[in-house]
Amino acid sequence: MESGLKIFTLITVMQFIIGNLSNGFIVLINFIDWVSERKLSSVDPILVMLAISRIGLVWHVLISWFPFMDHLSSAAYVQLISVSLWVLFNHFSLWLATILSIFYLLKIASFSRPIFLYLKWRVKNVILMMMLAALVFLFLNLIVINTHVEDWNHRFERITTWNSTVSDSAALSQLIMLEMIMFSLIPFVLALISFLLLIFSLWKHLQKMKLNSKGLRDPRTKAHTNALKIIISFLLLYTTYFLCLLVSWISHIHQIKMVQVLSGTIGLLYPSSHSLILILGNSKLRQASLLVLRQLKCGTKDEKFITL
Repeated sequence: MESGLKIFTLITVMQFIIGNLSNGFIVLINFIDWVSERKLSSVDPILVMLAISRIGLVWHVLISWFPFMDHLSSAAYVQLISVSLWVLFNHFSLWLATILSIFYLLKIASFSRPIFLYLKWRVKNVILMMMLAALVFLFLNLIVINTHVEDWNHRFERITTWNSTVSDSAALSQLIMLEMIMFSLIPFVLALISFLLLIFSLWKHLQKMKLNSKGLRDPRTKAHTNALKIIISFLLLYTTYFLCLLVSWISHIHQIKMVQVLSGTIGLLYPSSHSLILILGNSKLRQASLLVLRQLKCGTKDEKFITL
């Protein structure tokens, strides 16, 4: 039990480091680009905000990992702050990834429908409207969560038995999980629709390219497949993250510590690993990462030469 917990803790710390490095790299490269050229591409602000939200998410997961948080969580204000921060980071991480999926759809896909062309020509307005919608849903989500936590606090103050406290805390967790399902459904479905439409757009494009010798080397085909990799990885990782949260909640209620630790460790793959996929899928970030790796490799060779 203890050895397994140490292994999972080590894996969690490694994922925490990877999550901070990958997301921090996205923020740093775009900041340097903005300082040097005073402009960013349309997708860069989305990537930066997404990376910042995921940095907050991995930090929240790590802090929640420590045992002392279990004792602090009995205070209502700590409970409210902790839940609100988690809702904030999780909300923007999900919505911004969805906005990114829709951005790729409008920029890459090719449909002749008037409604799609209308949205395609006004992609910046579409992104702005989705950001406003995300803020509205966040505001509503925080109001509902605040109501639940205040109600839980009033009950907690009147409760004298330990069993009743655990039962009431489990009820609060259940309400928060239900709120997460409700507020996560819309952006997740939108990302799924974007994925399906991109597949259909790629299929139509490949039908046109049958007689063309370029085949998969065609730039539009590459753009489609690159966007699809980013979106499908997001959908799979977020689904895994959500299921892990659900398992962690159930195991917390039944006091199954190892299952709770395992689900938390697996769930951390979402904010850590997907950012690496974003770096590989973005030409500017990919080139910058390759440059950093070359410099690190050259630095290692120089150190070896000096040592010899």
